[in-house]
Amino acid sequence: MKMTYEEFKKEASKLCGTDLFLYKSQQMDRRIHGLMSFWEINDYDEYLNVLKTNPRRYQEFVKRLTINVSEFFRNPDRFIELWKKILPELLLKPGRIKIWSAGCSNGAEPYSVAIILNELKALDRATILATDIDHEILEKARRGVYHPNEVKSLPSELLEKYFCKDEELFSFSADLKKRVEFKRHNLLLEPFPQELDLIICRNVVIYFTEEAKNKLYRDFNQALRMGGYLLTGGTEPILYYRQFGFENVALSFYQKTGTPQSEEDELQRSLP
Repeated sequence: MKMTYEEFKKEASKLCGTDLFLYKSQQMDRRIHGLMSFWEINDYDEYLNVLKTNPRRYQEFVKRLTINVSEFFRNPDRFIELWKKILPELLLKPGRIKIWSAGCSNGAEPYSVAIILNELKALDRATILATDIDHEILEKARRGVYHPNEVKSLPSELLEKYFCKDEELFSFSADLKKRVEFKRHNLLLEPFPQELDLIICRNVVIYFTEEAKNKLYRDFNQALRMGGYLLTGGTEPILYYRQFGFENVALSFYQKTGTPQSEEDELQRSLP
């Protein structure tokens, strides 16, 4: 009997180390079947065998599951808010602040934070962790070399100060690259770092199911210190932020003000 699509997703989840059922089915199904058609694969048994025996196609499959689009100062108003309000407020506290860029893609986001901290003369007072599930995109982030479209939102003075241009490519400051630690991390399966002051997770959770999103929001809350901030993507508003222990203090910014409500409490509220 030939393998069904649900069986394929279950086996592919084991192979990739991430639960494909936690992604929105319509988007995930389109990507999976798009590759199947492109590779001219006829059934799911053959598809799974290709993933197990062809490393190049396996990497292409994993890359197709994740969307790696980012740029420096993407949605500049959010980074201005970080620069003028959020980071100066966090820096009023004694000691170092801990920042996590979750789903960091090509590194533009954590490097943008490093630029702001350097402009605030506070880079020595912060640790910046940047994680992603994709090995290849993490290598690109560590190299720190970018195309013009990836730096187009940067103010010209910052572009000149922190990048060297080589023909059509822009290389990020070697000194600031050292200040960001890159690691592979699976948001859906692995424990989160703790005692954080700022978590930036933008344009990641839109690909997950509501169940997966809710778990992430609880875990983000628990990873933050009281008063810490979560910055989300512009298309990812947290509708019921208070049930996850947050207050919405600015567009896309959520401050931890308490602990998440239990899942049992949410279930009781949803009952007639």
